[in-house]
Amino acid sequence: MKFDSPLFDRIRVKPERDRRPAEGPACEWPGCGCVATHRAPKGRTQAREYWRFCLDHVREYNHNYNFFAGMSDSAVAEYQKDAVTGHRPTWKMGLSGNPRTRRFRPDSIFGADPSDPFDLYGELGSGSRPDPAHAQAEQERRTVRNAERKALASLGLDPGVGRAEIKSRFKELVKRHHPDANGGDRGSEDKLREILEAYNYLKSTGLC
Repeated sequence: MKFDSPLFDRIRVKPERDRRPAEGPACEWPGCGCVATHRAPKGRTQAREYWRFCLDHVREYNHNYNFFAGMSDSAVAEYQKDAVTGHRPTWKMGLSGNPRTRRFRPDSIFGADPSDPFDLYGELGSGSRPDPAHAQAEQERRTVRNAERKALASLGLDPGVGRAEIKSRFKELVKRHHPDANGGDRGSEDKLREILEAYNYLKSTGLC
């Protein structure tokens, strides 16, 4: 059996030599007769046109290749800037460069107020547009009401009670949950802290 054969090259980690037949077009490098196994671009102005080179010559070609050959510095800078957007035209927001963006201009159908770009409130009439200051005040009032309701619930009271009832309920709960009233037992200390915080908040709002 001959060990020097293509059959053993298939299982060798490193074959002694490449026994595959050389097929394909010849290298286009002047004076080279090797098989062209790689391609290289011909230039910036010749899109999708390539040279056929062997491995050694394609390396040499790529080492000296300059895509921006023949271009001035300003032209190179402009090309690199346009490459960010894929060399496609762009417009600033709200400008009429693109017909599809004209409807988003503040000075077109929406007047001078860009706060409603889709004119949602305009369809309901001029009186339907909410006042931002009023909306913020309403939100703050709603937040205060929720905090007051939570504080009253900590004292076991319902909204609308008077100052005297709040103070009376507070004194009753403090006596019930204070450690001195429970023989030094601190098991209700968290509840006592919650009661104190709720009462202090109600006091700061002027309810008691």
